[in-house]
Amino acid sequence: MPLYEHVMIARQDLSNTQAEGLIEHFGSVLSDNGGTLVDHEYWGVKTMAYKINKNRKGHYAYMRSDAPATAVQEMERLMRLHDDVMRVLTIKVDEHPELPSIQMQKRDERGDRRERR
Repeated sequence: MPLYEHVMIARQDLSNTQAEGLIEHFGSVLSDNGGTLVDHEYWGVKTMAYKINKNRKGHYAYMRSDAPATAVQEMERLMRLHDDVMRVLTIKVDEHPELPSIQMQKRDERGDRRERR
Protein backbone atom coordinates (compact mmCIF):
# COMPACT_ATOMS: atom_id res chain seq x y z
CA MET A 1 0.00 0.00 0.00
CA PRO A 2 1.15 3.59 -0.52
CA LEU A 3 2.73 5.52 2.36
CA TYR A 4 1.50 8.99 3.33
CA GLU A 5 2.39 11.78 5.74
CA HIS A 6 -0.31 14.12 7.02
CA VAL A 7 -0.05 17.42 8.90
CA MET A 8 -3.19 18.80 10.50
CA ILE A 9 -3.82 22.17 12.17
CA ALA A 10 -6.68 22.30 14.66
CA ARG A 11 -8.23 25.32 16.38
CA GLN A 12 -6.28 26.91 19.22
CA ASP A 13 -9.12 26.86 21.73
CA LEU A 14 -9.14 23.05 21.97
CA SER A 15 -7.46 21.34 24.89
CA ASN A 16 -4.44 19.09 24.34
CA THR A 17 -6.50 15.97 24.98
CA GLN A 18 -9.15 17.06 22.47
CA ALA A 19 -6.47 17.69 19.84
CA GLU A 20 -4.92 14.27 20.47
CA GLY A 21 -8.43 12.80 20.35
CA LEU A 22 -8.74 14.14 16.80
CA ILE A 23 -5.62 12.16 15.86
CA GLU A 24 -7.13 8.99 17.27
CA HIS A 25 -10.46 9.67 15.56
CA PHE A 26 -8.91 10.12 12.12
CA GLY A 27 -6.65 7.12 12.70
CA SER A 28 -9.76 5.03 13.28
CA VAL A 29 -11.24 6.38 10.04
CA LEU A 30 -8.15 5.08 8.24
CA SER A 31 -8.36 1.67 9.89
CA ASP A 32 -12.08 1.38 9.11
CA ASN A 33 -11.27 1.88 5.41
CA GLY A 34 -8.46 -0.68 5.20
CA GLY A 35 -5.43 1.40 6.20
CA THR A 36 -3.25 1.74 9.26
CA LEU A 37 -1.92 4.69 11.21
CA VAL A 38 1.77 3.81 11.48
CA ASP A 39 2.86 6.62 13.80
CA HIS A 40 1.67 10.00 15.02
CA GLU A 41 3.15 12.98 16.83
CA TYR A 42 1.43 15.85 18.58
CA TRP A 43 3.54 18.95 18.02
CA GLY A 44 1.60 21.25 20.35
CA VAL A 45 0.28 24.79 19.94
CA LYS A 46 2.34 26.86 17.52
CA THR A 47 2.06 30.38 16.15
CA MET A 48 1.17 30.53 12.47
CA ALA A 49 2.65 32.91 9.91
CA TYR A 50 -0.78 34.33 9.08
CA LYS A 51 -4.31 34.16 10.46
CA ILE A 52 -6.54 31.26 9.48
CA ASN A 53 -10.22 31.69 10.38
CA LYS A 54 -9.29 34.56 12.75
CA ASN A 55 -6.82 32.32 14.65
CA ARG A 56 -3.13 33.15 15.12
CA LYS A 57 -2.22 29.82 16.76
CA GLY A 58 -3.17 26.22 16.23
CA HIS A 59 -2.62 22.68 17.45
CA TYR A 60 -0.28 20.88 15.03
CA ALA A 61 -0.38 17.11 14.55
CA TYR A 62 1.73 14.87 12.31
CA MET A 63 0.61 11.41 11.19
CA ARG A 64 2.23 8.66 9.13
CA SER A 65 -0.08 6.19 7.43
CA ASP A 66 -0.01 3.09 5.26
CA ALA A 67 -3.36 3.15 3.50
CA PRO A 68 -5.05 2.86 0.11
CA ALA A 69 -5.91 6.08 -1.69
CA THR A 70 -9.63 5.69 -0.99
CA ALA A 71 -9.03 5.59 2.78
CA VAL A 72 -6.88 8.73 2.62
CA GLN A 73 -9.49 10.53 0.52
CA GLU A 74 -12.21 9.64 3.02
CA MET A 75 -10.07 10.82 5.95
CA GLU A 76 -9.29 14.13 4.19
CA ARG A 77 -12.97 14.60 3.35
CA LEU A 78 -13.95 14.14 7.00
CA MET A 79 -11.12 16.43 8.14
CA ARG A 80 -12.32 19.20 5.85
CA LEU A 81 -15.89 18.81 7.17
CA HIS A 82 -14.81 18.80 10.83
CA ASP A 83 -15.28 22.18 12.51
CA ASP A 84 -12.14 21.94 14.67
CA VAL A 85 -9.72 21.23 11.79
CA MET A 86 -8.46 24.35 9.99
CA ARG A 87 -5.91 22.95 7.50
CA VAL A 88 -4.73 19.57 6.22
CA LEU A 89 -1.71 18.64 4.13
CA THR A 90 -1.15 15.11 2.80
CA ILE A 91 2.01 13.99 1.00
CA LYS A 92 2.73 10.62 -0.58
CA VAL A 93 6.21 9.38 0.37
CA ASP A 94 8.40 6.45 -0.68
CA GLU A 95 9.33 5.40 2.86
CA HIS A 96 8.82 6.47 6.47
CA PRO A 97 11.99 7.55 8.30
CA GLU A 98 12.76 5.77 11.58
CA LEU A 99 13.73 8.89 13.51
CA PRO A 100 11.21 11.28 14.97
CA SER A 101 10.30 14.19 12.72
CA ILE A 102 12.51 17.26 12.50
CA GLN A 103 9.97 19.18 14.56
CA MET A 104 10.39 16.81 17.51
CA GLN A 105 14.20 16.56 17.43
CA LYS A 106 16.31 18.78 19.65
CA ARG A 107 18.60 21.26 17.95
CA ASP A 108 21.67 19.22 18.95
CA GLU A 109 20.33 16.10 17.19
CA ARG A 110 19.50 17.80 13.88
CA GLY A 111 23.01 17.64 12.49
CA ASP A 112 25.28 20.27 11.08
CA ARG A 113 23.86 23.30 9.42
CA ARG A 114 25.66 25.48 6.97
CA GLU A 115 27.38 28.55 8.29
CA ARG A 116 25.46 31.81 8.39
CA ARG A 117 26.74 34.73 6.36
